[in-house]
Amino acid sequence: MNVTIRPAEKRDILALAKLIEDIERFYAATDTNIQGLEVRLTQVEEALFGSPPLACALLAEDATGAVVGLAAYSFLWPAAGATHSLFLKELYVQGSLRQLGIGARLIAELLDIAAARAGCSRVEWMTDSDNSRARAFYKSLGFAEFDGRIVYRVDSGTVEG
Repeated sequence: MNVTIRPAEKRDILALAKLIEDIERFYAATDTNIQGLEVRLTQVEEALFGSPPLACALLAEDATGAVVGLAAYSFLWPAAGATHSLFLKELYVQGSLRQLGIGARLIAELLDIAAARAGCSRVEWMTDSDNSRARAFYKSLGFAEFDGRIVYRVDSGTVEG
């Protein structure tokens, strides 16, 4: 499939907000717990284009201009020593377009971004232990699973401060 991989731009906010709904549904969200479109539009704009931006995104765009994939990432510091890492938060390709090389192209572009950024010592990401398709995909690209990390998560609404 012919796709273009490019950084997200402000003109992509609506497409990204809609793609985020697809991502939420992929992770089994229902109509009752998916944020409304207006909320998603605001959050996408603030996250990617706020001052300062919270994240970056690469998009996969098909020949018609439709956004069909996303790699959302941030830079984290410190990584090894005083270096920083590129952390891939979300890799998503629309269901009917999976296994066409789009995810691999998004990953390759992320690796290029990390290599071109001075002081970036690694690229990191996570996937759920029960997501066998994702694990097989990363293995097919030659990436080994890193053992030794346990992920903790607390929702901000439950944090007492």
